[in-house]
Amino acid sequence: MRQHKDCNFSYAGLKTPVRLAIESRNLCTDDIPISSATEEDRQLRANIAASFQRIAVLHLEDRCQRAVEWALKMRPSIKNFVVSGGVASNQYVRTRLNHIAEKNGLQLVSPPPSLCTDNGVMIAWTGIEHFVPGRFEDPPPADEPDDMQYDLRPRWPLGEEYSEGRSVSRSLKTARIHPSLTSMTQSSLHN
Repeated sequence: MRQHKDCNFSYAGLKTPVRLAIESRNLCTDDIPISSATEEDRQLRANIAASFQRIAVLHLEDRCQRAVEWALKMRPSIKNFVVSGGVASNQYVRTRLNHIAEKNGLQLVSPPPSLCTDNGVMIAWTGIEHFVPGRFEDPPPADEPDDMQYDLRPRWPLGEEYSEGRSVSRSLKTARIHPSLTSMTQSSLHN
């Protein structure tokens, strides 16, 4: 996806080369646990894992750099670059994204790693971030029937969505992705 100059990213194109690298070296990862593998096999596994991590993080760095440039163009007063969630528990990722922050004159802000791996904490924090500025709906009345329909949000962004940070719509065949449940629901409500 490097050819797309937006902030979208996918690791789909990375998984197949990794699988092929594993298969071409006859690594039987399902049959032989790492504790029983030969030294050569362990080294191959470590090299493939390190290569995967490096390429995945390079891809993340590329997209974050674009996002930072775009954000600074819109709001030059931005001072912080926030990284949270499971990705922020990885020290290598934090280090590399700190380089992006420093290069752009920003301060990297992340929760402690112990809070980054617990989705419950991250979901609760997202709720707080929406609650404080008043972005919430009152709970349904206690006597509301159980068969009422609710707005399900598989993604709940903290900020506004801007089209510049996302790619121009491509066909699903070209993009090789499934449509967003949110966008499908929204478009069906407007038709």
